[in-house]
Amino acid sequence: MKKIIFYSYPKCSTCRKASKWLDQKGFEYQLKDIIKETPSAKYLDLALKEYSLEKRKIFNTRGKNFKSIDFDIQYSSNQEIIKLLLSDGKLIKRPFLVYEEKKIILGFNENEYTHHLA
Repeated sequence: MKKIIFYSYPKCSTCRKASKWLDQKGFEYQLKDIIKETPSAKYLDLALKEYSLEKRKIFNTRGKNFKSIDFDIQYSSNQEIIKLLLSDGKLIKRPFLVYEEKKIILGFNENEYTHHLA
């Protein structure tokens, strides 16, 4: 069985849908509140590598916190982006799922979860 760390926000309906899907499929996972315990710099760096062509996808662009920052993602280094994301978990796209310690899935898409986890 794949080792899964599931970073979620309790008030997020998409996170609740994703955790319900994981539960229904019988996956065991470590649940973490993305606000209280942001993903580590290692996991954020993995996400930046996986989404290197679309770094904006790592951000929760719909959130108030994102809209209030003056930060140019396109011209920022990975280290600058990681530092910013570590400072505020609400800036990170959620749910943020880590599996096998080396793969990241951002957001929830049932087909993507099935493809990677099933």
